[in-house]
Amino acid sequence: MYNGMNLDAEAIIEAYKNETAPIVVVDDTLKKCYDKDGNEITIDNTKVAAARTALDTEYAKIKYKDDRAAEYPDWQNQLDYIYHNGLDKWKTDIVDPVKAKYPKP
Repeated sequence: MYNGMNLDAEAIIEAYKNETAPIVVVDDTLKKCYDKDGNEITIDNTKVAAARTALDTEYAKIKYKDDRAAEYPDWQNQLDYIYHNGLDKWKTDIVDPVKAKYPKP
């Protein structure tokens, strides 16, 4: 689940975004998809898998930021740490370990 949307549904939408008739995913189990006129359509699983891989790659590019933000102490504690230990110690003790744990993709 990403941003409240099922990744499979999102991948289907992404895979068919350039089609002339937009795909409407109605069935939550993703066993059936429909076009805008309500006609059931068959989806190409290879095309959807490729779209899912592309979406996952894009999400990985931004997910590390959320992971880092969750790992850092709150700003008050960080400022207190800087006051008592200095910037260099803060960087080596707090910032660098988090950046190493969640590197930029």
